[in-house]
Amino acid sequence: MTNKRKFIFDVDGTLTESRKQISTSFQAEFIIFCCKFPTYLVTGSDHDKTVEQLGRDILTRCAGVFNCSGSDVYQQDKFGTADAPYKNIYKSKWKPSNKLINFLSDELDYSVFPNKTGNHIEHRPGGINFSILGRGEGSMEYRKEYVKWDTERLEREDIVDRIKTEFPDLNIQIGGQTGLDISDSDKSQILKYFDHDDKLHFFGDMMEEGQNDYPLAKAVQDMGGKTYHVKDIDETRTWVNRFSSLYANGLRHN
Repeated sequence: MTNKRKFIFDVDGTLTESRKQISTSFQAEFIIFCCKFPTYLVTGSDHDKTVEQLGRDILTRCAGVFNCSGSDVYQQDKFGTADAPYKNIYKSKWKPSNKLINFLSDELDYSVFPNKTGNHIEHRPGGINFSILGRGEGSMEYRKEYVKWDTERLEREDIVDRIKTEFPDLNIQIGGQTGLDISDSDKSQILKYFDHDDKLHFFGDMMEEGQNDYPLAKAVQDMGGKTYHVKDIDETRTWVNRFSSLYANGLRHN
């Protein structure tokens, strides 16, 4: 019988703290989980960053990895080697226009957040990530400061509204703690790689409308699947170990 129960996990805020590495103990538990259930990852980050955060031992045990919100797709390769256990089956060719880049540069100039640092526009397959804070020396130090700033001023929400007004055909979602994911699609595009009768379970931390897990969460629910809006990594870990225990007690993939 074909396995129909499949698990999809966001990365930042769900399996790891934002842009940080998974803990050694949770990594071991998640590897066990991946060996029991068909497991997929979906993240706005690029492939190299996902490898850095989770490690190859996890990725090699996942049935599929959807980087850049599904614009850069990897799956297990039965003919793969130890050094190349999976293959890249799709990479979007979408590129941002000069008009969009100039618009974002103006937004960066308009912001009065005092501790901007490093690169603010990160190009990824099929999209870009825009961050007022930026990714440079000291950015991790200033991350909490920007989170407080954005919570009080709703700066990212205002920027999203302005981008949508100027570029109505683009998809813009609040992603992670400091960024915006901008592309021509969203995470729900990954569902074309699943069967309509798959029993999907999706775990994410950004499932409110306007956040980058929302489109996929809504689409999974519309398919009759289950979503788990986790508040932190500890909650994800609890669910992972709960399902692993259920498996040991007779739960299988169907």
